[in-house]
Order: sequence, then structure tokens, then C-alpha cells
Amino acid sequence: MDATTITLPSTSFGVEIPFVTHLGFVLTVFADGQSEIFYAPKAEHLNSFSVTHGGAVMTLLDVTMAMAARASPGRTGAVTIEMKTSFMRPAHGALTARGTLKHHTATLAFTEATVFDEHGRACAHATGTFKYLQRLPIGAKTLHALKQPG
Repeated sequence: MDATTITLPSTSFGVEIPFVTHLGFVLTVFADGQSEIFYAPKAEHLNSFSVTHGGAVMTLLDVTMAMAARASPGRTGAVTIEMKTSFMRPAHGALTARGTLKHHTATLAFTEATVFDEHGRACAHATGTFKYLQRLPIGAKTLHALKQPG
């Protein structure tokens, strides 16, 4: 899916991702190697210190980087092959993640993303490497398709 097929803001990321749907991510930017996702954590997404759980923050970073990797013409799917995350401060309140495609080859994307709190302060930063995927044949006439929303 390219940037011309998603109407923003959107809770659809072009494919069905049940965990992302559960977290309530909203895609607000998806173009030219850039992505932005808004996230309003619910009580069940917090840790014992009443801040957003690190796993939820890492998922936000991962999805934001994957969408930045996909936000260029002809890129339909990307899977994480490496991710490095640094936590800089507790993530309180509504969060916004911004991702950038730094470089790509025919099969790999190199990305970064930062999560900001509702006051614009950086809470976490990640770099990631993604592998671009195409639908693969699984039989003589069958294609392994991505699960579509709905």
C-alpha cells in the first residue's frame, strides 16, 4: 500500500494488525518516507509506575518505523529484522511518534523514530532495519496475501 491509498488520519494501516488495533494507534502522516502515529495509552497499557509500558512504547516505535519504510512508492510490506531502542524519560499522557526512512535498498530499509510526550519532550528513540516483502507464491495458483482489515 502506498501513500495514495490511505486517507489520513486513519486507524487502518493497510493490513489488519490486531495488536495495533487493540492499542488504538492512529496514523496521521504517511508520505515521502515519513510517518507519524498518535497514541493515547489506556490504563491497561501502563506499567506499575503509571507510565506507558516500555513494550507499548517499543511497539509504537516499531510500527512508526515500518510505516516510514512503506511510505515510498511501490513498498507494500516490511518486517523488522533489527531494532535498537533507547528510553530517555517516562512516557506520560498522549504520545506522538515520528518516523523517517533514512535509506533503502531494493530489499532493506533503514529507519529511525522518536516518541514524544504531550509536551513535545522526547521519551524514546529507536533505529531499525526492515526487510521489504512481496506476496509470495505458496502453490501453483495461490498467493500468500496479507490479512486485510475488516
